[in-house]
Amino acid sequence: MLYAHLEAYLAATVAKPARFVLALSGGLDSRVLLHLMGRYLQAHPEAGCKAVHVHHGLSPHADCWAERCAAWAAEAGIMIEIERVSLVLGKRMSVEQQARDARYAALQTHIGPGDVLLTAQHADDQLETVLLALKRGSGPAGLSAMPQRMAFASGWHLRPLLEYPRAAIEQYASEHHLDWVEDESNSDERYDRNFLRHQITPLLHGRWPGIRKAVARSAALCGEQEALLQELLADQLSEAISADQSLDIAGLHPDKPGSERRGKALLRYWLAEVGVKMPSQAQLEQVWHSVLLAKPDANPKVCWGEVEVRRFRQRLYVVQPWPDVSSSILPAVLNEACSLPSSLGSLLLAESKDGQLRLPQHDEPISVRFEPAGLEVQPVGRVGKRKLKKLFQEYGVPSWQRRRTPLIFYGEELAAVAGLFVVKAFAGKECDLTWHYEQE
Repeated sequence: MLYAHLEAYLAATVAKPARFVLALSGGLDSRVLLHLMGRYLQAHPEAGCKAVHVHHGLSPHADCWAERCAAWAAEAGIMIEIERVSLVLGKRMSVEQQARDARYAALQTHIGPGDVLLTAQHADDQLETVLLALKRGSGPAGLSAMPQRMAFASGWHLRPLLEYPRAAIEQYASEHHLDWVEDESNSDERYDRNFLRHQITPLLHGRWPGIRKAVARSAALCGEQEALLQELLADQLSEAISADQSLDIAGLHPDKPGSERRGKALLRYWLAEVGVKMPSQAQLEQVWHSVLLAKPDANPKVCWGEVEVRRFRQRLYVVQPWPDVSSSILPAVLNEACSLPSSLGSLLLAESKDGQLRLPQHDEPISVRFEPAGLEVQPVGRVGKRKLKKLFQEYGVPSWQRRRTPLIFYGEELAAVAGLFVVKAFAGKECDLTWHYEQE
């Protein structure tokens, strides 16, 4: 039954030839999916598949699990890679969430264009996910739970077993004499999902045997409603969001009566588009009232986790945490790219027949710096000198980017600010300055 379903599902869902990446924890569910994929590859040799086991290092048995996964993958004729990840414990985020985020981040590195990630969640997992979403007070997006198919990295993420209960997977494992690893943490009811699995869902199944299917239908309906709302608001979001992923406040029409409901929905879709963790309802209220509706001269922000939403010149920005680079001094060489720290890309000062800068003299070593304090210069085309802080304001550089903007020095004198201007005293036509930087 399971194999026939898998084969039919992949035939209807995946373009051929396909390359699959199977997430293999070694537990019952992924062990069964590995066996199923071994059979699938025998029947469809044109397909490619590799398994990836993510080694979290949380259990004393983690090394043994990795070895057993490698052995099972070899039996199935599937190559395997072991990805070791480290978790930073002690933060407010749960161990479960950190492990999940680290796992998917590791899996993402194995997904090329059009590749298909396979994971082994089933109908009981879906029920637990919906219950956890209810516990958090989630809306339709959260209650839509786990889709059977979704975009992932540059490929797709499929959950081919999502329609089947755990009992069907156990039956398959028994029929094919499969063994698997048992994570001792699965019995620890301090974890919410384990509490639901051991204490709550057995009662629900006993009272309402059809609850898995009923909850799956509700989740699917929530997903449809969420998709429809996104479709209806897509054009408005496209008009409001810019290339740097900031959001135009005017596009939310906060001054119009009745705009708050639609505006908050646009905020949620914008945050999803930017790819940050969704805020709680209370935090979203703060973004709307404390940031979006603040006085024009205010510099408000709302933080959750490691994310900040800030406003600058009637636009909203998501600001990620970055290490302080203001004390960095990087030597640079003419005609050679200079790699910048903190995901700032690279800078190239190259000779050119139609540039904006003069060549540096022999006694003017080139360097890249980031500290604007105390600097006073005159940009080309401007009258008189001004403090760099004031110039940043005039050029519309948000406050949190001002110590992340590369400053090019000839010797101890500022010659140019990347992406903004050349200092008048260093103007010329011998050099061109290029900053290769994709804003996060």
